[in-house]
Amino acid sequence: MWVKICGITRLEDALFAEALGADAIGFVFAASPRQMTPTAVAEIGKQIHIPKIGVFVDAGLATVQTIRRQCGLDIVQLHGNESPDYCRELGGAIIKAFRMQNAADWQKTLGYTTVWKILVDAFVPGVAGGTGRQIDAAILQNADLSNIILAGGITPGNAADYMTRYKPFGLDVSSGVEDAPGFKNKTLMTNLIRTIKR
Repeated sequence: MWVKICGITRLEDALFAEALGADAIGFVFAASPRQMTPTAVAEIGKQIHIPKIGVFVDAGLATVQTIRRQCGLDIVQLHGNESPDYCRELGGAIIKAFRMQNAADWQKTLGYTTVWKILVDAFVPGVAGGTGRQIDAAILQNADLSNIILAGGITPGNAADYMTRYKPFGLDVSSGVEDAPGFKNKTLMTNLIRTIKR
């Protein structure tokens, strides 16, 4: 199963995630306790060989395109109100994130036919992601998640349950393996990735 460690702010955490077998790492460019500058991400990225994902929230197309080039991003992850037309114009590999309040919110994902994957996260008013809040199980229980990335409150303790119960394409984890925002815990990362890769 595919797993991404998001909210990376330190080279040591990026290298450790890669060594453990993470499939991708994520850098947050939007306003957040984990926000990174393009310069810092470009420096870390020079030493990483797994896909690098940049997280944006309602950023202008030119801004995303410039940062994608500067940092050598493999995938762009969009957590705002970006439209299907925005995604088509941006091009390249895109993960489009949706914060789900109820099962009716699956309708919002329709029309995003050009993106690589859809990510679903818990809805927290005024916060675009990285909250550690778990998504309501009722939203997931009858959905086909085989091509979906799940996020929100995933930890080493519940990752196996998410995998067996919902069978998603992948898991996106940030706060569930942290000591503090942007500071990853090596033991938690080890336990999480070993659980997923088993």
